[in-house]
Amino acid sequence: MIAENFSLPAYFERIGFQGEPGNTLATVTELMRRQIFSVPFENLDVQAGKGVSMVPEAIVEKIIERGRGGYCYEVNGLFAMALRALGVDYQFVACRPMTYPVMRPRTHMALVVQLEGEPWLCDLGFGSYGIRAPLRLAEAGTEVRQDSDAFLLERPNERDYVLKAWVDGEWANQYGFDLWPQQWIDFVPANHLNSTHPEALFVQKLVVVLHAPEGRRILFGNQFKQVRGTEVTTRTVPDGEIGEVLRHGFGLSVDDNLRVTHRESL
Repeated sequence: MIAENFSLPAYFERIGFQGEPGNTLATVTELMRRQIFSVPFENLDVQAGKGVSMVPEAIVEKIIERGRGGYCYEVNGLFAMALRALGVDYQFVACRPMTYPVMRPRTHMALVVQLEGEPWLCDLGFGSYGIRAPLRLAEAGTEVRQDSDAFLLERPNERDYVLKAWVDGEWANQYGFDLWPQQWIDFVPANHLNSTHPEALFVQKLVVVLHAPEGRRILFGNQFKQVRGTEVTTRTVPDGEIGEVLRHGFGLSVDDNLRVTHRESL
């Protein structure tokens, strides 16, 4: 899956990558980290009542040309285009979010990438407790530290994987998946559900996340949280100040109705 308007140099410029690219673990790791540190996870279009396009060219135009972010299909879709351009093999996998009190359908998209002859989980679009670098599937059962976060892949059976994150002093399930390959079109119904259903989180709440090496910034509704290692600060943002938080906290420029106009530098 690659868009006609996708350009590796433009992608590198958007995420601030200046190294020598290759189809290696080192390159994929650096690209993944550069992207999650520069492209916000955000649902502003859903909150504005707009549809979220699954057309690859529209994703490139939104994130690269207009400096926006997006949610899982968009940010992982863009990353998949970079992998394809670099000649890196990957497949999409459908994941079941497990952060809800009831069972949810497999609405989350992630990628399993072939690197150094082995499969690695890559995911740039799970929000707050998403992984920050490729996670080797063969390391299932072993705690993996990424910056100040910790992750664990479990194998509840021979088919499935469950990604866990260390949250508030315990392992918390994030999502489950198996290795049955998915096609891009398979996520169109899930995208429609997440962007239009009244019970979908992204319809109910504004969600914006931007990772950094030392932590992350999160805007969930009116709650703005900043995480720096073990230090966490949270404050309630009045409706009239949300635009300013989006501008200065996430590099997104909005008008008075929270419609995005262009991107500002952080």
